Amino acid sequence: MTAKPVQKDAVSTMLIDQWEQAGCKIAALAEAVPEEQYESRAAGGVRTFGETLRHLAFWNQYAAASARGEQPDGSANELPAEQYRTKAQILEAFSASVAETTAALRASHGGLDAKTAEVAVAFLVHSAEHYGQLAVYSRLAGIVPPASR
Repeated sequence: MTAKPVQKDAVSTMLIDQWEQAGCKIAALAEAVPEEQYESRAAGGVRTFGETLRHLAFWNQYAAASARGEQPDGSANELPAEQYRTKAQILEAFSASVAETTAALRASHGGLDAKTAEVAVAFLVHSAEHYGQLAVYSRLAGIVPPASR
């Protein structure tokens, strides 16, 4: 008995769902952290909580543009702090970037092509790495991440 091959669309759906879930997990953590913790630094030479979220939002926008077939510029590496200063602004930008990327990925009817799937996986890993960083920041501030409650 041989196993049936998994359809490209099913794999794409699972990957996109994972993308969306990761974004929701980060947003829930960001919501749980008080605004006064957003610009504190856990140690010298590392991003603040807010900088990390602005960084993630920037790269989510980059991933969305890539999924739409655009050639985005990644040189900024982070949304501008002058424009995204408050917790509400940062959280709104981050959540919008997750929704934008999810929509761009879902627009690939019939499943993601190999290049778009590679972008999705790369940025899903990127988000997971930064989620771990943000979870440590929150625990240092005495906050249990919502996903761990």
